[in-house]
Amino acid sequence: MKLLLVEDEPLLLEEMESYLTEQGYRCERATTFFEGQEKLHLYHYDLVVLDITIPGGSGLGLLQQFKLDHKNTGVLIVSAKNSLDDKVSGLQLGADDYITKPFHMEELNARIFALLRRRSFNGENQIRIDDLSINMAHKSVTVAGQPLTLTKKEYELLLYFVINKNRVVSRQSIAEHLWGDHYDMADNYDAVYVHTMNLRKKIAALSSTDYVKTVHGMGYKWSSQ
Repeated sequence: MKLLLVEDEPLLLEEMESYLTEQGYRCERATTFFEGQEKLHLYHYDLVVLDITIPGGSGLGLLQQFKLDHKNTGVLIVSAKNSLDDKVSGLQLGADDYITKPFHMEELNARIFALLRRRSFNGENQIRIDDLSINMAHKSVTVAGQPLTLTKKEYELLLYFVINKNRVVSRQSIAEHLWGDHYDMADNYDAVYVHTMNLRKKIAALSSTDYVKTVHGMGYKWSSQ
């Protein structure tokens, strides 16, 4: 999958490119409106990570331009924390999702993964890890062939772990993923602990593998066999 990262903050751009390249994506970068405009005119991308505020013009203006000719290109807009109007405008112009600064790389990866899967697969969409199988189309999970009954938050948490498998994810990044801008509602991240423990217990009842490992002082890591 080929991504274009349109971002003018050098450190954030470097971090995004490094992290997403490690995840197996091919990344190109643009730091201004006109550079983004030129690359979108010359090349095809599976997804564009687009900051709304960029030198030389508005990211929303760039979105409006290239969506006329690239309807199948996924767009994840990056916005400031309180810019609700920009988020709404971006979605109305054809963006698929948005993420709010500041954000964790794990969360960015999860949003991109989910967006690309929605656009790239129809019907049955299976993720299989050892004895666990996730049907993305039906939002159902089985372990060793047995149905695993999960709440909505537990299902979202499971996907987040699987997307970031073999990486330590912090309680804060999990809370932000599950509750978005309202993650402070998870008082001291107790809710993260409860959802994680419930998910582990439900999987353990059907599987001999403890997939979710606690990394003390840091968070959790999904480890398959």
